[in-house]
Amino acid sequence: MKWDWGAVRDFMPQFWDGLLVTLQALALGSLISFTLGLVWALLMRTPTRWVRWPVGAVTEFVRDTPLLVQLFFLFYVLPEWGIAASALTTGVVAIGLHYSTYTMQVYRAGIEAVPPGQWEAATALSMPLRRTWTAVILPQAVRRVVPALGNYVIAMLKDTPLLMTVTVLEMLGQARLFAQEHFQFTEPLTVIGVAFILISFPASLLVRALERRLAS
Repeated sequence: MKWDWGAVRDFMPQFWDGLLVTLQALALGSLISFTLGLVWALLMRTPTRWVRWPVGAVTEFVRDTPLLVQLFFLFYVLPEWGIAASALTTGVVAIGLHYSTYTMQVYRAGIEAVPPGQWEAATALSMPLRRTWTAVILPQAVRRVVPALGNYVIAMLKDTPLLMTVTVLEMLGQARLFAQEHFQFTEPLTVIGVAFILISFPASLLVRALERRLAS
């Protein structure tokens, strides 16, 4: 099969549109997962079991359910109950919620890795609990888990093609649309494959460099 550079040229406007949607979904999904994951982690440390148990059950259910199933549920089932949103919003929420259950574990590990002496020092200084968390514990915990969070951002990037299943025209969605319209599959699919490599590989190198710097 002959490679057609003309098809690549014709596909590029749609590719840039898809890339923008992919990066939007990635950025917003990461923001939701990082924020919600921290909320889950803090709730799991509350002394009240009536808080810990429901949070643990919900996060375990979300973590053990495929992201694709969650996407279909949010996009096709919730509207029947009167809860509807755009395809992109649904995809962002699904990715953010799904990965928040993983970032929760990362935050928990970071919090538990803070030396007990830090807690004791804050108590000896009579620091309020909120101040202890915001000024002492969380800065140290987050610093320890930044590389792991970066790895989940890369994982989220590789899961964004699933949004195509709920009609979001991210990179794969645009490639599929172009291929169906022009009956040329090799060029658009190759372009997005290269694009994923060009984004994820430098990002992984950046995460590794950041991990080494924070460990030093």
